[in-house]
Amino acid sequence: MTAASIFLDIRDISKRFTGVVALDKVSLSLHRGEIHAVIGENGAGKSTLMKVIDGIYAADEGDIFLDGKPVKISDPFTALGLGISMVHQEPKLCGCLSVSENVFMGRMPHTRWGAVDWAEAHRRAGELMARVGLDLDPRVAVEALSIAQRQLIQLAKALAFDARLIILDEPTASLTPVEVDRLFAIVKGLQAEGVSFLYISHHLDEIFRIASRVTVLKDGRHVATLDLAKTTKEALIGLMVGRELGDRFPEKGRRPGKTVLEAENISGKGFREASFALRAGEILGLSGLVGAGRTELGRALFGADPTSGGRILIDGAPVDLRSPADAIRQGVAYIAEDRRDGLFMPLSVRENITLAAPERHSRRGILNIRDQTAQAKTFIDRLKVRTPHAEQRIALLSGGNQQKCILARWLLKGVRVLILDEPTRGIDVGAKREIYGLVDELAREGMAVLLISSELPEILGMADRVLVMSGGRITGEVEGARASEERLLALALPTEIPQQGLNA
Repeated sequence: MTAASIFLDIRDISKRFTGVVALDKVSLSLHRGEIHAVIGENGAGKSTLMKVIDGIYAADEGDIFLDGKPVKISDPFTALGLGISMVHQEPKLCGCLSVSENVFMGRMPHTRWGAVDWAEAHRRAGELMARVGLDLDPRVAVEALSIAQRQLIQLAKALAFDARLIILDEPTASLTPVEVDRLFAIVKGLQAEGVSFLYISHHLDEIFRIASRVTVLKDGRHVATLDLAKTTKEALIGLMVGRELGDRFPEKGRRPGKTVLEAENISGKGFREASFALRAGEILGLSGLVGAGRTELGRALFGADPTSGGRILIDGAPVDLRSPADAIRQGVAYIAEDRRDGLFMPLSVRENITLAAPERHSRRGILNIRDQTAQAKTFIDRLKVRTPHAEQRIALLSGGNQQKCILARWLLKGVRVLILDEPTRGIDVGAKREIYGLVDELAREGMAVLLISSELPEILGMADRVLVMSGGRITGEVEGARASEERLLALALPTEIPQQGLNA
């Protein structure tokens, strides 16, 4: 590739927030028709850089060139006009509207009399969906679609704006292996048509499959840009973290104590007749394919969803968990798959850590800010939360540090049972290792942990025992020492595999 083939050229981009240098003179070039990966630990500046390119943030310093010409990208509408579109990790779509309305939102085709031309909208939406491998009725509501289908709708929406550059932010976080393969085939097809991609992912194996070059960021600075054919996964990890990670998972050898939580034939939406026991000081893995009912079971144990049969016991006594408040009173906490469900983004780190335990820092109903701050700092230090101060808005922290703040909240509350649903989703290898260490430490201190994860290495590396779900049922239990990917997959696969995929 030559300099003449450069489509996007970013030079010395800097961006600062209050107390934080998010980007420090970062440069990056992207060739026409290239798939270029951008990696780094959480807080490295990846998302900030992508938001500058997409016009969500304005750079404080630096220049952006498209086709060799300087451009000012003041907002996402300007970016769309320049052929730049961003596909977010969580699809930014309106669920109550149809596929056609989402694809052409704000620019629906009209008849010459000024009415919406629905026939033309559906026809063009159908053509765009065909380009991204979807065979759907464009009149269907987006809320009825799977996560994989919504990701592809976002791609179709980008193509509706004649996107020449598409930014993919963790596009496979919620996809099955089959869906990942299909997405990659579609991206490769669009690349052949001349579309360029910036690809953000914490899954390094994916990067080697899909991209030709990779740029590594660390602490808001450019570390290196490499040809993927000339580097290794281990070398990239070293550049990302700047240190040797050592063993990825903590050593096992935990000694579980007495049973804390039991489920006896409980049923609910998405699962049925689930029975198991969870002991103090144990990490119990809950594995299975997407849609197996794992999250639904976790939510029911937290009182977030009702059960329709069976019973839940705490310390051997039946309990009626009709709400999360009931579960919290029994010492049960739940950290959702989407960490945003547990965060109050406009509030500070201090407020997010302490809001679940007002009794710990108030007297006669009067909040003691000094005491609250001291308690928050204790957990910031213990969990090594990277923040300039306790008053920093939690929205400005990386995903891994946000997850630590949620953990801190429940530790301050003093819960005994911790349900973790995909606790390392969307965080980098360094932050994952820190989370694993924290969870291991909590279990060794007597916490009973239910670890729900779709990542088999995570389950195998962390769990003392593994429950496997398929089709809403627990299909097997395997001791951690005897577990293998093959054995867990055999239990996770349905006995009759439906012919389904992105168009199911």
